[in-house]
Amino acid sequence: MAAAKIKKGDTVLVVRGKEKGKQGKVLKVYERVKRRDKQGNPVYVRHFVIVEGVRLIKKHVKPIEGVREGGIIETEGPIDISNVMLICPNCNKPTRVGFRIVEEGNVRRKYRYCKKCNENIDLVSEKVIKGG
Repeated sequence: MAAAKIKKGDTVLVVRGKEKGKQGKVLKVYERVKRRDKQGNPVYVRHFVIVEGVRLIKKHVKPIEGVREGGIIETEGPIDISNVMLICPNCNKPTRVGFRIVEEGNVRRKYRYCKKCNENIDLVSEKVIKGG
């Protein structure tokens, strides 16, 4: 699986839709397979995020004895990942995310970086290069 440009715990800005302009922390990132080929391999996959306090939906839930009361609860709904932008922790602006590979000695590190301020956001992966 490819590295994610938006991860759990990131602060994002909603850039499209009814909730446009709202900010929040990413609670969950997941994907849904929309279509599969004849062998059962995913062909069309959509990525979604759940953002804290954004796209609140009402759910009608039945009571479960000893666990919860029944009634109407409010919870966050999914937003397509293309409708949110990461807010850079360094410059505090909404930005696109890129990946940068840095080789230091025999270690190869992959970073996410802000395309506005060109600063590293966080380390994605680290590999030790054999021989060479």
